[in-house]
Amino acid sequence: MAMLPDGRRLHLQHGPIDIVAEAFGEAREVDASYRQAGACFATILDDLVAELDLLRFPLGGTRPALNGPVARRMLGACWPHRARFITPMAAVAGAVADEVLAAMTAGRRLSRAYANNGGDIAVHLGPGTSFSAGVVNDPDRPGLDERITLRAGRPACGIATSGWRGRSLSFGIADAVTVLAESAAAADAAATLIANAVTVDHPAIERAPAHSLREESDLGERAVTVAVGPLPAHARAAALDAGLAEARAMQAAGLIESARLALQGETRTLAPVEAGASVAA
Repeated sequence: MAMLPDGRRLHLQHGPIDIVAEAFGEAREVDASYRQAGACFATILDDLVAELDLLRFPLGGTRPALNGPVARRMLGACWPHRARFITPMAAVAGAVADEVLAAMTAGRRLSRAYANNGGDIAVHLGPGTSFSAGVVNDPDRPGLDERITLRAGRPACGIATSGWRGRSLSFGIADAVTVLAESAAAADAAATLIANAVTVDHPAIERAPAHSLREESDLGERAVTVAVGPLPAHARAAALDAGLAEARAMQAAGLIESARLALQGETRTLAPVEAGASVAA
């Protein structure tokens, strides 16, 4: 736990978890917020490891009994998607961000706050405030591709991005799928599944068993994407349309607010049902 050189943002790092958090308000409220975040963060990874076997197990008909607060957030975000293959690990980064943000804001008077866990971001917005985040399609070529804005009064308080180029394994070929949802955990689970749906059969796509890339992967022998060569326009369109259909179904079910899908320079955007959160170039 340390302050970053700008003196405003808090850095929390333990094992694979790497969070940048920031609170806005009176100095004493911000200081107390950061102390609360640090106290919460100290036990998160150990609590997750204690239940890791259950968290890596695919969800089905029986709801597993999980004890840790982050584990329960993961389960809550993934449970609505249990009709298909999903494990609670699909929401781990977002759930950690949600838990840290909850600790930051508990009993505090803050105008805004966020916890950014590697791009999965939990956001607290006071009345009349907003939060803007940049979208990067390809982490190997960082640059601001678009900007997403959350506004107070809307349901969405979480942002998450998934795709085959990211740190998580994906069944699909999306460069990036960014989702706005009620929580970062909900956005994380949805982005994972929408990114999985952005796919098509084509010889330019290379896949391999997940366990051959990461022995501990919860995806086991399932084939995940390891490379995507240039695709013809019809293949890009088919893949993006499949992902967009998945996003629309989630929006209709009330699981997400909006989504943005990117593949090899092309994008599809699912706008919010009502005006509020926006995606703008």
